[in-house]
Parts: sequence; structure tokens; C-alpha cells
Amino acid sequence: MTRPRFHLAFAVDDLPAARQFYGDLLGCREGRSSETWVDFDFFDHQIVAHLAPQECGSVNTGAVDGKQVPVRHFGLLLDWADWEALAGRLREAGQDFIIEPYVRFAGEAGEQGTFFVRDPAGNALEFKTFRDEAHVFAG
Repeated sequence: MTRPRFHLAFAVDDLPAARQFYGDLLGCREGRSSETWVDFDFFDHQIVAHLAPQECGSVNTGAVDGKQVPVRHFGLLLDWADWEALAGRLREAGQDFIIEPYVRFAGEAGEQGTFFVRDPAGNALEFKTFRDEAHVFAG
């Protein structure tokens, strides 16, 4: 059986900027595209950036572990070494973090490394990692 993958469509206000962020910075291979959308291979999942400037810019947040986390966001769970490497690559590229890489819920079930960034259209992305994958859904 093939491993399930997610498909996510989201709004951007500038396709060349989306191509630079997702393609050049994050290393996502580009798939099909048109003048109004582009598919990316987001770490083996399909995401589609649709040109819809009027839908960009939501900044609502909610409190999690003493930080203001963007309510609307998507992202990935990575292996710890891959998470650290991505955080390092983003720092080297001068990417601003909404929330800098840190360990959340330290010493508790669900302990995780996490960080948040925004793409050029303002979409929030979270990248996280767990020392113990059995704790991904720990309560």
C-alpha cells in the first residue's frame, strides 16, 4: 500500500516569489503550473500555490507554550537532524522566523522542536520534530 500523502492548496500574491521561497529556499521541486497556480513537491506531498492576492495576509494567533502561534498554518514533522539542517539553511539565507527554533513542552510527553516562518505571501509554516515519534499525539 502506498503511504498517504496530503494535498494542500493555498493563496499567494506573487508566483515568482512563491517559486523562489518554495523552490529555491526550501528545495521543493516544481510540478505542473499555469499563469495562476504552481504545484510543488513539498517533501513528498503536493501543495498548490494559487494566485489569489485578496486571500493573503491573515495574522490571527493563539497562545501555545507562552508563544503567539499563527492559527492558520501548515508544515511538516521532520527527523531531528533534518529539522536542525532546515533551520540552519533558513538562518543562513536570512529568513525571518515568526518563532525561532526552540524546544516546546520540554521534559513532557509531546516534547518537540518547532519553528515558524512566513512565505512571501504571509502564509505561516511550522516545522517540528519529536525526539520520540510515539509522542506526536501524546496528551
